[in-house]
Amino acid sequence: MGNNGRGMGEAEGEPLRTPLYEWHVAHGARMAAFGGYVMPMEYKSILREHQSVRTAVGIFDVSHMAEFWVTGDGAAAYLDRLVTNWPSRLEVGHALYTPMCYPDGGTVDDLLILRLGEDRFLLVTNAANHDDDAAWLQANNLWPARVDIADVSRAVGLIAVQGPDAVRLVSSLATSPVSDLPGFGLREDVEVAGIRTIVSRTGYTGEDGFEIYVPETGHETLAVWEALAAAGAVPVGLGARDTLRLEARLPLYGHELSSEITPLEAGLSPFVKWEKPDDFVGREALWRQKEAGLTRRLVGLKVEGGIARAGYPVHSPEAGAHGVGLVTSGSHSPTLGVPIALALVPVAWAKVGTELQVSIRTRTVPARVVRLPFYRREAV
Repeated sequence: MGNNGRGMGEAEGEPLRTPLYEWHVAHGARMAAFGGYVMPMEYKSILREHQSVRTAVGIFDVSHMAEFWVTGDGAAAYLDRLVTNWPSRLEVGHALYTPMCYPDGGTVDDLLILRLGEDRFLLVTNAANHDDDAAWLQANNLWPARVDIADVSRAVGLIAVQGPDAVRLVSSLATSPVSDLPGFGLREDVEVAGIRTIVSRTGYTGEDGFEIYVPETGHETLAVWEALAAAGAVPVGLGARDTLRLEARLPLYGHELSSEITPLEAGLSPFVKWEKPDDFVGREALWRQKEAGLTRRLVGLKVEGGIARAGYPVHSPEAGAHGVGLVTSGSHSPTLGVPIALALVPVAWAKVGTELQVSIRTRTVPARVVRLPFYRREAV
C-alpha cells in the first residue's frame, strides 16, 4: 500500500484530512476537528442520518482510524501477550475486538485485529490514540522474537456501510460474495466498484454491515464512496455515529475506556481471556481487581428532564449532596425518544432499577439504571 501523505492544504500541526474531505465540504457537511482530523459531524440532520442507519443503510467516512500491519513468525504470540483477547485462536479470515492494557490494568486503547494470514494481522485503533498506540506497539516488540510493525494509517481509506440494507448494497457493487461472511468475518481482494479492497463484517452502530478497507494511493476511496452513495446509501457524520454506538452500548475511548478505566469496569470482561497459557500485559492487575471485586461499574441510565453529557456528576438520594459517579457519554436517543447515558458508578448503585440523579448545569434531574444495551437489532 502506498503512502497517501498529507492532503492538500495540510501543514504540520493542523488537523489532517481524509481522502474524502473535499467531497464532504462540497456536499455541505458541517466539519469539525476530531481525533487529529477534520471530519464531517453531520450533513443535514443527525436525526435523519441516525434513522437511515436503523431503517435502511448509511455510509461513514472512518478513514481517520489508525491501521498497523503486524507480521512475522512471532506475530500471533506477540499479539497474545499485548492484548486481553486471544488473537492466536483467530482463524484466517476472521477478526476480533479487544482491549489493550497497561501493566496496571488501565486501558491503552480498544481495537480490532484482523487475521489475513498465518503470520499477518491488521490492527485498527482509534485515531486520537495513534501516537500512543504506535509507541506502545514498538515498546512491547520484544517477545518471543521481534515482529515487523508497519504504520499504514495514511495509506488506507476506510468506509463503514451500516444498516439493514448494507448486505444488498455492498453485494451489488462487489465482484466477490460478501453476504456469506459471518459476523467478524472478512475477505481480502474483494473488488468494490472496481477497486481492490478488504471487506469485514464489522461496525460500530449495532446494525449489520461492513467496513471496507481501501488501499489509498490517489482517489480509490473516493471512487468506492461515490459508488455507494450513487447506489442509495445515505452519508452519515460522526454525530449520528455517536448516537448509534451509544444506543448499542459500544464504548468510546476517552469516555467509557481510558488509562484510568479498566476493561472490567467498562463491562468488557468477555474480552479478557484469563485462560490464555501465557500472561498478557495487565493480567496480574486485572486479576487482582477481579478477585477483590469491582468497586465501580459502567451502567446505563434513562434520564428525565435533560441531556446528561460526559463529565456530569451522578448522585444518589441516599448519599446526600455527594456525587457517586460520573456520566461517560450521554445524548438524546433517536430510536427510543428519550435521553440516555452511560455512567461509572459504585457497584452499590449499579443494580438495574436503581433510582439516581444527574446534575445538568444548575439542575438535578432524575435518572434510573436500566439494562444494557439500550437498543438491540432484531435477529433475522
